[in-house]
Amino acid sequence: MKYYIGIDLGGTNIAAGVVDEHFNIIAKASVPTKRPRPCREICADMAAVSLEAVKAAGLTIDDIDSVGVGSPGTVNSETGVIEYSNNLDFYNEPVADYIAEVLKKPVYVENDANAAAYGEFIAGSAKGAHNAVCITLGTGVGGGIIIDDKIYSGFNFAGAEIGHMVIEVDGPECTCGRRGCFEVFSSATGLIRMTKEAMDSDPASKMHEMMGDHISGRLAFNAMRAGDESAKKVVDKYIKYLAAGIANTINIFQPEILCIGGGVCNEGDALMVPLREAVKEQVYSKRSEKNTEIVRASLGNEAGIIGAAFLGLQRQKG
Repeated sequence: MKYYIGIDLGGTNIAAGVVDEHFNIIAKASVPTKRPRPCREICADMAAVSLEAVKAAGLTIDDIDSVGVGSPGTVNSETGVIEYSNNLDFYNEPVADYIAEVLKKPVYVENDANAAAYGEFIAGSAKGAHNAVCITLGTGVGGGIIIDDKIYSGFNFAGAEIGHMVIEVDGPECTCGRRGCFEVFSSATGLIRMTKEAMDSDPASKMHEMMGDHISGRLAFNAMRAGDESAKKVVDKYIKYLAAGIANTINIFQPEILCIGGGVCNEGDALMVPLREAVKEQVYSKRSEKNTEIVRASLGNEAGIIGAAFLGLQRQKG
């Protein structure tokens, strides 16, 4: 049996898992990222938490074939250098080399959204496809693209930024500096913003009494189920923009499978059924016998660890 380490480097936590050759995570460990701080310190923690996971699995580092890291930012997957990550304040940091110094194993590094997409591709909802797109609806909108069984990241490793295509010219400002990005409308952050705007314009909405301590991405869906008209308008608007971005993506790539992850997807059929109908009406291929299947991501937070663990095999194919 071969074993691999997958590391999900986040702005809040570092999670490492030992993954077997059948894509099963057999042990995990995590530690706070404690950013901002020097890259070498964070890499030392990535190595340490990896060893912790290996010990929890009842193995030694000698049992590990290779190590993979999924990190936010622009990642040169050929050199293992994180060229830029605003979340971590990294600039041209040789992360693979730093970790390899400690673990004495081959280390591969990839953008975190790409790693998660690869996880879904090899072991989750996109398994069996040769071309797939994975979109994560979180604080932002993350994207990962698989073309002919391989991660696509562009010539400069900054590709697949699906969240930053404009779907409303001169729309609300995005954190990237553009206006009207897909992310502005279709992230959980965007859903919360639209919910707040609807509540401000309708003091009688049930959303006020249902909100609890804060406005969440679930509030509009819950209030819609309770019959609130303003909440229904929010959900309809959210799905309208989400469908536009997904239809654009399908029109460009025509993947066999497009999977959607993130907390918003926990709404299940309330989201997916009208979303599929809206996308179906917009895609250029709607009269074709073959159309992209839109599904929910199935691996959750484990996608990044599993995808990162198998980055070495992905590189060998390439």
